[in-house]
Amino acid sequence: MSTIDELFTNLRAAGRKALMPFITAGDPDVEFSASLLAELIRQGCHMCEVGIPYSDPIADGPVIQASYTRALDNRVRLEQILEMLADVTPKLNAPVVTMTSYAIISRQAEERYVDSIAEAGIAGIIAPDLPVEESARLAKICAARDISLIQLVTPTTPRERTLRIAETSTGFLYYVSVTGITGERTELPAELVDNVAWLREQTSLPICIGFGISDPEHVRMLAPVADGLIVGSAIVRRIAAGQDDPREAVLKDIGNYVSTLLSELSVA
Repeated sequence: MSTIDELFTNLRAAGRKALMPFITAGDPDVEFSASLLAELIRQGCHMCEVGIPYSDPIADGPVIQASYTRALDNRVRLEQILEMLADVTPKLNAPVVTMTSYAIISRQAEERYVDSIAEAGIAGIIAPDLPVEESARLAKICAARDISLIQLVTPTTPRERTLRIAETSTGFLYYVSVTGITGERTELPAELVDNVAWLREQTSLPICIGFGISDPEHVRMLAPVADGLIVGSAIVRRIAAGQDDPREAVLKDIGNYVSTLLSELSVA
């Protein structure tokens, strides 16, 4: 059983749902990223998603695109990120997964990349530009190392293809809430709850919803049908807004924000 499997088994047994923040590694630097991961878990978040900066965003909105640019401008490198994660993950007592372009994985070579993230204590890989038809080899490599290969389903994914993705994913299924890119939204699609409810009947795999989730109302709306909620742009925006502030103040602001979401999650 992988660490992600164990997490969701325990949460389901307790009738609880997961909050999974997303951060960009190296924005503004890897030292801050390490401190932020520790703060997020200290507040009670159950798992964290770390974005590996990439020059050609896949489904990222302007907030996360800008964070990738800042990190790359500061010359953050994959090796630095993995070194930071290797240092911090043993102290977190919570799984960390990476959001990674498959171009980065293939450039490193699949086995070498998976070995490196396993050594860094990372529990799973999300590669949003890896088609399910081409995922079998990477899935096999990940399985041999107890690394989850988490795949995405979108509102426009045909249902037959959705089932195939669910069958080949491990850890959890990432359900993209909206058609489009990442970013905070005031409203989510009315059909979202029904779509996820249908998917819940088709798979026993945990379902985590991401894209657009940013406020307590979203938590109240989605927690009944999801196993977890992923929050990214709202956190990354706070980092950008606090570039000139003391780092302790930025950490406190983000900690207070996720605490508000966790409070809603605990009563959902």
